[in-house]
Amino acid sequence: MYESLTIGQLSTRSGVAPSALRYYERLGLIRAERTGGNQRRYARTELRRVAFVRISQQVGISLEEIREALDSLPASRVPTAEDWARLSATWRERLDEKIRLMTKLRDDLDGCIGCGCLSLQRCTLNNPGDSLAGEGPGARLVQPRAAGVSPS
Repeated sequence: MYESLTIGQLSTRSGVAPSALRYYERLGLIRAERTGGNQRRYARTELRRVAFVRISQQVGISLEEIREALDSLPASRVPTAEDWARLSATWRERLDEKIRLMTKLRDDLDGCIGCGCLSLQRCTLNNPGDSLAGEGPGARLVQPRAAGVSPS
């Protein structure tokens, strides 16, 4: 067993291209030590950080927010399951809201496409008389609202 991973090994194990790993390192999302020949070596614990970055990105968390979250992990030791649970709990409400919005989109999209009008300006189901135009541009019924205010 290797004590550390080369960039190629980390790439193979994580499924992330070496160029992306170098980018993650430049942003401070992962860390590498350098050998005497200036080659990167990653601790095996970086695999978990890479997985966290990938999953967080997939649910819409920005790289800046991911970096801030990872910065909250202890630097003096390998993060424990409790550390990871604490970190992920900070996003739970936000993820629950995304799930609610995605469920609404999934459920309402079938009905909207099924009506055949193809125009939200004339849609009598969700926007009769284009009543939502006064609220501003973009989709008004599926955008997240301020905390405590539910979408129509």
